[in-house]
Amino acid sequence: MEHQHQDSLPQDLSEALKEATKEVHIQAENAEFMRNFQKGQVTREGFKLVMASLYHIYTALEEEIERNKASPVFAPLYFPEELHRKAALEQDMAFWYGPQWKQAIPYTSATYHYVKRLHEVGSTEPELLVAHAYTRYLGDLSGGQVLKKIAQKALDLPSSGEGLAFFTFPNIESATKFKQLYRARMNTLEMTPKTKQNVIEEAKAAFLLNIQLFEELQGLLPTLDPKDQSHSQAPGLHRRASSRVQDSTSAEASRGNAQLSRFSQTPLLRWVLTFSFLVATVAVGFYAI
Repeated sequence: MEHQHQDSLPQDLSEALKEATKEVHIQAENAEFMRNFQKGQVTREGFKLVMASLYHIYTALEEEIERNKASPVFAPLYFPEELHRKAALEQDMAFWYGPQWKQAIPYTSATYHYVKRLHEVGSTEPELLVAHAYTRYLGDLSGGQVLKKIAQKALDLPSSGEGLAFFTFPNIESATKFKQLYRARMNTLEMTPKTKQNVIEEAKAAFLLNIQLFEELQGLLPTLDPKDQSHSQAPGLHRRASSRVQDSTSAEASRGNAQLSRFSQTPLLRWVLTFSFLVATVAVGFYAI
């Protein structure tokens, strides 16, 4: 059955990925919170949270890309000047969290889980990095400009683009043409049918890692008291997030859990709107891949 399934996939890797991930695209597209995002209902707290998670994710992804940039299983897809987001996210972190942002940004357990998987792939199965690069970079190129405009208006951000560097790709003149080039490069990668199937499964897993990141926030919502307008620490939020961190002895995870406790309690409505933004971010970007 597995052999028949592999034979039914399109020959080109890029087309096979697009075909095999249609279901998760639909899941993202049909997220009920999409409507709120389209209305521009985005809070600064929620935006800062997702941007911090993206910083951790791209730091890990690009560290593993650098480690494997000369490997034939990834080398054709090495476009650091055009695609890499860490430097842009560092600018955004400084804008949102101030000069001491490295000590201030949160690191949630689902983010840690995502980062851990990226390091596992880069260290042991670098051919699977293709799935994560495809999922993240092409999604960002597809939905980035739309998201930038919505966030800029909803959060009353400077027209100069401060705080939104992540969404800008200054070294790519045409997103459409670059995506065509990227897909063509993907199709030059030599891999067995089994490896191709593994890449496809990893792409699905990458979508799920993003969804799990948002589900974490959804699970934290009941711990917040909508009547509490204070800015005190939310111990329930910290406990529930930290309890899901894997390998809690990791220094990186420990620092992240400590930072997560910095979050203040906010009304339940604002967190619902925040979650809507996060889900819609994936929906807009991923669906357009």
